[in-house]
Amino acid sequence: MGDIVISRVYDAEPAEGAVFLVDGMWPRGVRKEDLKLDGWVRDLAPSAELRRWFGHRPERFEEFRLRYRQELDHAPDAVRPLLEAARRGPLTLVYAAKDTEHNNAVVLRDYLRDRLAAPA
Repeated sequence: MGDIVISRVYDAEPAEGAVFLVDGMWPRGVRKEDLKLDGWVRDLAPSAELRRWFGHRPERFEEFRLRYRQELDHAPDAVRPLLEAARRGPLTLVYAAKDTEHNNAVVLRDYLRDRLAAPA
């Protein structure tokens, strides 16, 4: 099993292993041909309603985390490709948010790690 890391789409850090964009919308100012992706999992992005409610306000992050994990629990078919990629090797989740600590990729990474660590 590989490690799961997150990387901001605008950072020049090279991504390891399988690389998936985890935002619902394509990042501004980035050309599709400039991103070397294995997939874009927009179905795993937070719902529009949850995203608007959160509004990237750090004081709402813990509640956002709980609500987003509930959404992920209801999307097993969308989560499966990322779990399979992580079982094969390193996985990089790419996102566009400015806040590197309070965003959907952080929650998704932790969710995937928890799922991989859970007994079958």
